[in-house]
Amino acid sequence: MCAEVPSAVAIKDARVVTVSGADLHKATVLLRNGLIEDVGPNLTIPADAWVIDGSSLIVYPGFIDGLSTWGIPELAAPPPAASRTAASTPAAPTPTPGTQAPRAHGPEDRPHTYSYERAADMIKPTDRRLETVRSAGFTGSATFPNRGIIAGLGAMVNLAGDRGSDMVVAQPIGEQIILRTAGFRAGFPNSLMGVLAYVRQVYLDAEQYKQAKLVYASRVSGQERPGYDHYLEGLAEAPRILLPASEAQQIDRMISFSAELKQPTVLYGLHEAFKRIGEIKQSNLPVLVSLKWPEKPREANPADVPSLRDLELRANAPTVPGLLAKAGVKFALYSDTMDQPADLKKAIKKAIDAGLSRADAIRALTLSTAEIYGLSDRLGSVDKGKIANLVVMNGEAFEEKTTVEYVFVDGKLFKPSKEAPAAAPSGSPQRPASESHSDDADGARDSAIGGRN
Repeated sequence: MCAEVPSAVAIKDARVVTVSGADLHKATVLLRNGLIEDVGPNLTIPADAWVIDGSSLIVYPGFIDGLSTWGIPELAAPPPAASRTAASTPAAPTPTPGTQAPRAHGPEDRPHTYSYERAADMIKPTDRRLETVRSAGFTGSATFPNRGIIAGLGAMVNLAGDRGSDMVVAQPIGEQIILRTAGFRAGFPNSLMGVLAYVRQVYLDAEQYKQAKLVYASRVSGQERPGYDHYLEGLAEAPRILLPASEAQQIDRMISFSAELKQPTVLYGLHEAFKRIGEIKQSNLPVLVSLKWPEKPREANPADVPSLRDLELRANAPTVPGLLAKAGVKFALYSDTMDQPADLKKAIKKAIDAGLSRADAIRALTLSTAEIYGLSDRLGSVDKGKIANLVVMNGEAFEEKTTVEYVFVDGKLFKPSKEAPAAAPSGSPQRPASESHSDDADGARDSAIGGRN
């Protein structure tokens, strides 16, 4: 059963949290062809628009996950964390049975390097997580591949679409580096020091490769052409790198490493950043804070006594977003393998309870994420001309009783399913007076009434 696709959708008389500016009270947001056509009070609603009564609703920009694998179905199953550091750094995927990677003997073998792989080529609308996270208000994700040490080129994706290619907003948005060690039997690099040395060497090779191509291009005749290296081509395409920095010592190391690599850098993890706020601010690097707060393992022996450091980390990690906001550090939040709405909401609320303002929390999930990836011209706020990614709630975001009523992705409307049937809210969409009603259309519009042309 399909609803008639409307030419436009108007959310009328709602409170609009633009994020880019002041909140608008009793304003209308007009969507057309997947874009925000206009927003403001006293807008004239076109006759062809379907209208949502927003008098009891609040419109926010759609939330954006700062770092995930959402949209890549084969990466849907989260691996178990092996240690405190691994809690914010995904573990290596399990190898396919019967396969064995060739043993690497040095950096020239490019071990565990997938710098050329593109998330944009892996995105599929069949990922079961998409519907789940949309019901939490997420409409976009900075999605990255996740294997090896240099994991591949990420893409900013919308969390709905008929095809994977329809979901890609921009690519590549960065190259993620994961400090994985495979052990001594796997060959080089088999230690943290070896991994860092390898990454350093790869970027030295990339710079040499770049210079060799420039020299050759300046005078082709009589010169031997440089060989093609798709590993280094992938590195060259990335506008920034993502470096893991969860623990205080790791934060120090990655700030220095970023300066050495001379690459625009985003740090991710940051659970122990409460010890390094000044250093992070001085580095002027943007950061992504994991929402997977450290906590006592569920399978822990009740007789085990946690260390003082573990207790300190569990108590202080949720304060990090608030401390970063007060220090003026550019930061965003990411799900870190969580995909259940209740878990995501609880994690965000925990940061708010620990000192992060609601406004800063919303910004960290919307405009700040877009700014970090250089996409604030099209995502992250409720402004005219931007992509129509919105979440409409019946109360303040992250409050216990607040629910998501509508989610728009590329202007297409999704109504999250509720656990129990409920009476239609006052914000139920209505057809323009000039159109006739039908029971079939009324039922179908709950699932999707908009779309890109």
